[in-house]
Amino acid sequence: MYLSDFDYELPNELIAQFPLPSRSASRLLIVQQENQSSEPVFQDAYFTDIVGLLKKGDLLVFNDTKVIPARVFGYKETGGRAEILVERILDEYQVLCQIKTSKAVQPNSKLYLGNPNDPEEVTVIARHTSPNSQEISPFFIIAFSKNAFETLQRIGELPLPPYIKHSATEADEGRYQTIYATTPGAVAAPTAGLHFDEALIDQLSLLGVEIANITLHVGSGTFSPVRYEDLSHHQMHYERYSISPATRLAINRAQQEGRRIICVGTTSLRALESAVSMGDNGDTNLFITPGYTFQVVDALITNFHLPKSTLLMLVSSFSQFSTIKKAYTHAIEKQYRFFSYGDAMFLERLDPS
Repeated sequence: MYLSDFDYELPNELIAQFPLPSRSASRLLIVQQENQSSEPVFQDAYFTDIVGLLKKGDLLVFNDTKVIPARVFGYKETGGRAEILVERILDEYQVLCQIKTSKAVQPNSKLYLGNPNDPEEVTVIARHTSPNSQEISPFFIIAFSKNAFETLQRIGELPLPPYIKHSATEADEGRYQTIYATTPGAVAAPTAGLHFDEALIDQLSLLGVEIANITLHVGSGTFSPVRYEDLSHHQMHYERYSISPATRLAINRAQQEGRRIICVGTTSLRALESAVSMGDNGDTNLFITPGYTFQVVDALITNFHLPKSTLLMLVSSFSQFSTIKKAYTHAIEKQYRFFSYGDAMFLERLDPS
């Protein structure tokens, strides 16, 4: 398949710029299909109707990553403006990041970040080298003079996605995090989880749905465009994930007993599928396109994704390419809200025949 296969026209007014007042008030498009050859059926619902789709014994897997204040503004030694978007904290002082400046920064140069009257000095160490990629890496390694995480907490701001056109507000600080976010490290939220509030999770628990957490720190690469028409040339960004022994036990037990494993978001899905070959801790660049054989996940709760994005390719693999195209056409006709602050879908796995 080719990049152009995953394009679609989306009216700008359907890109959600703000969250709804209530997390669980979003709409939910339920996609049902008996098999590869049958026509999909679409049901327009609300997110709280997820309770009727799940049942006792289902294992619901959340991503407990927490978004860090990864965007920082400052200036170069020459006085030119600089913007830093942290991709990953490497150690106590060093981070991997993207740097926006009018001219490319050079190794050993300085940047001054945060309060211009009392800035934090950082040193550009080198451009990062992408493993197994012929592309020039968009990332640099920089070194803070003080603890990197603590410095970001003090001078950074929440990195809202590029299609959200307002700067992060105090309201975004709460709503662009899941209520169960406990492990700092992401620069983008696992947005399918934004629809869950405490009352809904309590309701599912009372129903007998088992809940488990994984951690996958979403990187800024999730917004990077695919540059090749031939998808076989695309190199996915790496994201760090971890599956705890307790979650591994829950997954194995559910599989042995024939119970459904349902992922909240594509990040949870990528972690579980990556672990099949990579183990329960690692850096994954798993690129899922139509033809991929899923080995763990039975159903997926996910938001609507950008045209030509790797996430749209993933969901097209999970529930059949033609089904997702029809579902997106339906969602646009019915005025669903798209992307991070938008509405959600419930998909069941349809493996390639």
